[in-house]
Amino acid sequence: MEASLGKMDEEVGEKGVDASMRTAGSMAVVAVVGKEEVVVASRGDSRTVLCRGDVVVPLSVDHKPDRPDEKERVEVAGGRVTDWNGSCVLGVLATSRSIGDYYLKQNVMAEPEVTVSKRTKLDDFLVIASNGLWDALSNEVAHQVVRRCLNGHIKRRFPKELRGSNAAEVAAVLAELAVAQGSQDNISVIVIELKKPN
Repeated sequence: MEASLGKMDEEVGEKGVDASMRTAGSMAVVAVVGKEEVVVASRGDSRTVLCRGDVVVPLSVDHKPDRPDEKERVEVAGGRVTDWNGSCVLGVLATSRSIGDYYLKQNVMAEPEVTVSKRTKLDDFLVIASNGLWDALSNEVAHQVVRRCLNGHIKRRFPKELRGSNAAEVAAVLAELAVAQGSQDNISVIVIELKKPN
């Protein structure tokens, strides 16, 4: 996982890439679901949470510049974390790890954090989303909304020709709720059901 995300970062910065792209960057979160484990690699402020019965288990931790270990790493590298409309590296970037953002590479690292979690029979679903969702909803609220949707207590009415899986419709409900809560950042949401419906 580390090697693949590292390769992605290298490709973004390869020679021949337009110079304007050297100021572009992105976060990434990847989850691989196996029979016995869930492996998550994250970089930036996207997040993956596992809903295990009534408990929410974070499988990644946002790389916010004010996170104590990230702030220390940035400062040891000679950078500065400022608080101007939110915590930022050098007053510019609201995350301390990313793909790209080469103009800040001395302080913003590309290396992802990887977690490996054993699966249990209680594992119900994963929610993988960009910060546009998490800036508006807590892990617990997202968990409650997904559970209610999957149990049929909240329904979103798609036209018949646009209906997808339950998980896709639940992801759309979460995105709409984040917008309704005032989120102004990008909102990408994936819900993965880990149990087969009865």
